[in-house]
Amino acid sequence: MDFTNKNVVVTGGTTGIGLATAKAFINAGANVWITGRNAGNLQKANAEINSPKLNTVVADTSKLADISILEKAIAERGNKVDVLFLNAGIATFEPIENVTEANFDAQFNTNVKGHFFTLQKLLPHLADGAAVLFTSSTVATAANVGASVYSATKGALNKIAQIAANELAGRKIRVNIVSPGPVATPGLENALTAEAKELLAGATALQRVGNPDEIAKTVLFLASDAASFITGTEIVADGGYLNYALK
Repeated sequence: MDFTNKNVVVTGGTTGIGLATAKAFINAGANVWITGRNAGNLQKANAEINSPKLNTVVADTSKLADISILEKAIAERGNKVDVLFLNAGIATFEPIENVTEANFDAQFNTNVKGHFFTLQKLLPHLADGAAVLFTSSTVATAANVGASVYSATKGALNKIAQIAANELAGRKIRVNIVSPGPVATPGLENALTAEAKELLAGATALQRVGNPDEIAKTVLFLASDAASFITGTEIVADGGYLNYALK
């Protein structure tokens, strides 16, 4: 897939799926902006990618003021955005009885409010015919114990994306959802025990967790002209997790 001279924004691009996708877009010729809350992590990502086509913006997706920083950085370049990948996300897994207001708000602020207002703020900067991608999750459909808040954020995100696909169709902007299953990212490593990760791998038809590069390929497909008639759709990239787990 060729994205030569296309302009791509990836939120949450310092690690995991975001970093892998940023690399893939740059390898396909795109100019890429990545965001992250931590300047140190952005520096590490910059060093790892090591490309003049990479631009970094320190911005916390959960804060509207930081979203405005991203908007300003894009506006100052004067180039329309061809691909917006709304990927930043956090997760806390615990039973309902243990959920605190702080954890609830943190997940909804990053996973839902952040994506909603990033899309809103960048709408004037999207090229007609652009592609918008949301990172959701299989948890939006599954009913995993301990994932009530995280699952709720992803369910909300899916509905926002579906409505955005209808609202933006007049500008030929396609909006789609990528829902990974268990993927070997730093987020998964930090959130789950070794035993839990082994159980997740065993719950997929392919008997393994995915890797970020596999999800990145799915994102690039949906952003490409090869998916020109696909919008308002959720692509599940989960190694058969949902179907296998529901047998």
